[in-house]
Amino acid sequence: MDSKKTNYSRRGFLTTAATGLAGAGVAGLMPGKIFAQEKEKAAEPEGKQVIYRQLGKTDIRVPVVSMGVMNSNVPQIVQASYEEGVRHFDTAAAYQYGRNEQMIGKVINRLNARDQVIIGTKVGHPGRPNLSQAEITKKFITVAEGSLSRLKMDYVDILYLHSVSNRDEVNDPAIIEAMKTVKEQKKARYVGVTTHSNMAEVIDEVTKQGFYDVVLTSINFTMADNNALLTAIKNAASKGVGIVAMKTLAGGSRWPNPETRREYGNSTITRACLKWVMRNENIATCIPGYDNFEHMKEDFSVAYDLEYTAEEKKFLNDNDIKLSMGFCRQCRTCLASCPHEVEIPTLMRTHMYAAQYGNFVLARQTLDDIPVENSLKNCVSCTNCTAGCANTVDIARRIEELKLMYA
Repeated sequence: MDSKKTNYSRRGFLTTAATGLAGAGVAGLMPGKIFAQEKEKAAEPEGKQVIYRQLGKTDIRVPVVSMGVMNSNVPQIVQASYEEGVRHFDTAAAYQYGRNEQMIGKVINRLNARDQVIIGTKVGHPGRPNLSQAEITKKFITVAEGSLSRLKMDYVDILYLHSVSNRDEVNDPAIIEAMKTVKEQKKARYVGVTTHSNMAEVIDEVTKQGFYDVVLTSINFTMADNNALLTAIKNAASKGVGIVAMKTLAGGSRWPNPETRREYGNSTITRACLKWVMRNENIATCIPGYDNFEHMKEDFSVAYDLEYTAEEKKFLNDNDIKLSMGFCRQCRTCLASCPHEVEIPTLMRTHMYAAQYGNFVLARQTLDDIPVENSLKNCVSCTNCTAGCANTVDIARRIEELKLMYA
C-alpha cells in the first residue's frame, strides 16, 4: 500500500483540514484545535508492534485503537489513519446526513483496501406508532441498503442497531428479522447494538439472548465505579460477544475544564483515558473520534503500548479531575428532578456534541429529535434549574450554555 500513499506535507495537511472544516461551518472552533495540537506530539514507538485483539466469536482481529469517523469530514484523515495502521472505521447512516459514509467509501475504494479494513455502520430504529412489525423490518433493511450505497460497498463488517437503551429493544422481533435478512443476503457479516444508556442491562440481555455478535458501548475512566457495567462487559466477552468501546475520552476530554489543562497536557489526558479502557482485555478495540493529524498520531500511539507513564497514573488517580470531567452517563435519574419534564439526558448529549466535539450538525440533529413538549423550549423561561445529577454533571450550567446557542 506504500505506493498509494498521499504525499502531503504536515503544513499542507493542516491547511486542507482547516479549509474543509471552514466549509462545514465550524471554522470558528475547530481550526484552533488543529493548530493548538502542533505543540504536543505523540511519541514515535521504537521496535514495538501494534497490539491486535479478537472481536468476540467473530473472525475479526483489529488493533486496540480504531477510528470513530463521526466528527471528521476531511478525507485525508481517513487515508492517513489507514496508512498509520488503523483498520476499523466506525460510522453511521445519520452522521453528517450520510456524507460521513460517502467519505469513508470514497477513500477506502480509492485505496483499493476494502478487504483490509473493517467497516461498522449504524441504523436507528425506524419504528413509529403507526408502523407494523413488517414495515419496521422493511424500513430498517432499506436504510441499511442506503448505507451500502453511500459506502459503495457490497457489505459492511458490522451492522448495528443504534442507541439501544433497554431489553425490549434488544429483543425487538422486527429488528431481529431485519438483521437476519441482511446477514442472509450477505450485506452484513456481523450484527450488533450500540448503547449509551442503561448499558449494563443492554449488554446483559445481548449476552443472554445470543443473537447479536458485537456491542458498542460507552465506557471511560470516570465510570470506574460502575461495577454493573464492568461485570456485564466481562460476562459478555466470556460468552463470545465482541466489545467495542466508545466515549473513551469522557465525551471529548481533550478539552476539559481550564483547571485540568493547567495541570495536565492534552497528550497525557488522551493517552491515559485510552489506556485505561484498553487495559481491560475484555474490550477488543476503541473508536476515539478525531479530526486532525496530530490527534490521529496521539491516539494510535496507544496501540503500541498500554503501559502507563508516571504522569498518566497521576492524572487517573486525581479525583478532582475525575469529578470535574462531568461526564453524563445517560442514567436518566435526573428526569425526576425537572418539573418541566425536559429530556435532560438528550440535552446533555447535545451539549457534548456542540461544546466538546464541535460537531454542530449532530448537535442540531440530536436537539431536533426531542419532542417539543420535552425540549429546550421548556427551559427558556426557567430561571432556577432544579435538575440534579446523581453523578457530577453540572446540568444547570450546560442548559444555560445550550440556551445561549439554540434558544
